[in-house]
Amino acid sequence: MLRRPWPKLTERRLGAPATASLDAQAEKWVRATLARMSLDEQVGQLIVSSFQSNFTSSDSETFDKLVALVHDHKVGGFHVFGGAQPTPGVLLNPAYSSVTLGDAFAAASILNRLQAISTVPLLNTADFEAGVGFRIAGATAFPRAMAFGAAGDERLAQEAGRITAVEARALGVHVNFAPVVDVNNNARNPVINTRSFGEDPAAVTRLASAYVRGLQAGGVLATVKHFPGHGDTDVDSHLGLPIIKQPRERLDAVELAPFRDGIAAGADAVMVAHIEMPALDPTPGTPSTLSRPIVTGLLRGEMGFKGLIYTDSMGMQGVAAMFSPGEAAVRAVKAGNDVVLHSPDDAEAFKAIKAAVEKGEIDRAQLVASVERVLGAKTRVMLHRSRTVNLDAIATIIGGRAHRAVAEEVSRRSVTLIKDGRNQVPLRLPRDARILYLSVLDYPSGWGIAAPSRTFIPELRERWPNVTAIELSDRSTRNELDLVRASASRYDAIVAGVFVRTASYSGRMDLAPPVADLLRDLAGATDKAGIPYVAVLFGNPYVATFMPELPAVVLTFDFYDLPERSAVRALAGEAAISGRLPITLPGMFEAGHGLARAAATAGAWR
Repeated sequence: MLRRPWPKLTERRLGAPATASLDAQAEKWVRATLARMSLDEQVGQLIVSSFQSNFTSSDSETFDKLVALVHDHKVGGFHVFGGAQPTPGVLLNPAYSSVTLGDAFAAASILNRLQAISTVPLLNTADFEAGVGFRIAGATAFPRAMAFGAAGDERLAQEAGRITAVEARALGVHVNFAPVVDVNNNARNPVINTRSFGEDPAAVTRLASAYVRGLQAGGVLATVKHFPGHGDTDVDSHLGLPIIKQPRERLDAVELAPFRDGIAAGADAVMVAHIEMPALDPTPGTPSTLSRPIVTGLLRGEMGFKGLIYTDSMGMQGVAAMFSPGEAAVRAVKAGNDVVLHSPDDAEAFKAIKAAVEKGEIDRAQLVASVERVLGAKTRVMLHRSRTVNLDAIATIIGGRAHRAVAEEVSRRSVTLIKDGRNQVPLRLPRDARILYLSVLDYPSGWGIAAPSRTFIPELRERWPNVTAIELSDRSTRNELDLVRASASRYDAIVAGVFVRTASYSGRMDLAPPVADLLRDLAGATDKAGIPYVAVLFGNPYVATFMPELPAVVLTFDFYDLPERSAVRALAGEAAISGRLPITLPGMFEAGHGLARAAATAGAWR
């Protein structure tokens, strides 16, 4: 449990939702700003560019490009990514990762410099779905949304939203593209999965609404995504255009329900997905992002949404594979989106939108309405009063112990035991027990941030020093797998940490068949030998359905160090296990299932 009380959550004016009226001073600023804007400045407000949070000198080509976006294209804001590093284009070593966590001071410094040169304050965004630490090193990282679903506590979701907002504002970020309100009812969804709170629309709404309240209390605008609902897809929209063929009645009851409730609860923004829904727009091959019946007809008209509408990243193949950056941007604005996010070519997007306005292809009144909404959003986060952040305060706000304590509680309470056929959890082993630990990866590349087992192994060894650790993946040879089979009987227990991602752009979500066969074979071998055998699943929980032979299965719904530490504590009996499935595991267990275990006496494993 937390050792200190949480602050009382009260909605502040700087986080007022989109449905609230602007005060007189804010309204005056919006009108005055709009009145003196040129066409270029108005068009620029519809574009949000991006940068990576690496250190960037003011005297560099990288920064010159950002300055040009502000000076020449009048962009309305920037999207803050994490860090990045170049990787070699080689074939034989797939383990390189171009993605890193960003630097807090670098991000804030870049934003301060850009704010200082922009005529109109910049409204900046980020994908802090799992906290600011999801993108920025040293900040607070929370478990994925499905872990909140397993814990089932609105209080935790609300506090996570507030902490994320406080840390985001310290960097100069004003809009969080969260919460995800997609209802994950497709076990083969390769991109939403653990990013969803679960499969029950009511539970998704309950937790998402709490998270929205927390963001608003901390002064950040909340975005419900991915409209009209990305949970029932089996294609990654980063790679292609998913199609959901469900009838309108089903969409109303499941996919659209959390969006309706989120809007009613005062969500500030909606992000539209690159997915095709024939029941909402029968035009073949039309992503929702570019569909006027969906964006203007359904979201703005039928559902009465008055806040900002963002496109999903326009660099995703769900759109980029079909249209040039300029044409895609024009189509997005014509559909009714207020903001074109992360175009592959911001300059081309700017020029195309401006030309479409000048030709009357985009109505000038629609442009002005979008600009008014953007400017209004800027006043809601008080950018008309102050636009830069205090760099000296960052270290006192971001990543402190009180914030981490909340993340730890979510992680602890989300650990879910779905099977324990031999009654082996928690492990009852003497300190000198010999343990074989298998770190089982889907594939070895792309682990630059969440290096598998880097925390699990030392935590396991702290309790049982005699641990032999072996990494397996789709690159493991038959001989290596056979060696593990042959040596399994020499150990007093086997623990498998199974890491399977549903990562953007990968299109993968399974273990290699020979590796899965090994895990199944060990179930039979350990049963005959009377050896405890527990599998802990990190990431995709649906992997459990492909290995029903496993005798004991623990789910964490997450990656990174925090769930690894929580899992070891649960295995050692130091923490109670109380999580409940927020999804159905087809052929195994219904949502709500979970085996409870009380914490054992401290030190019982010794």
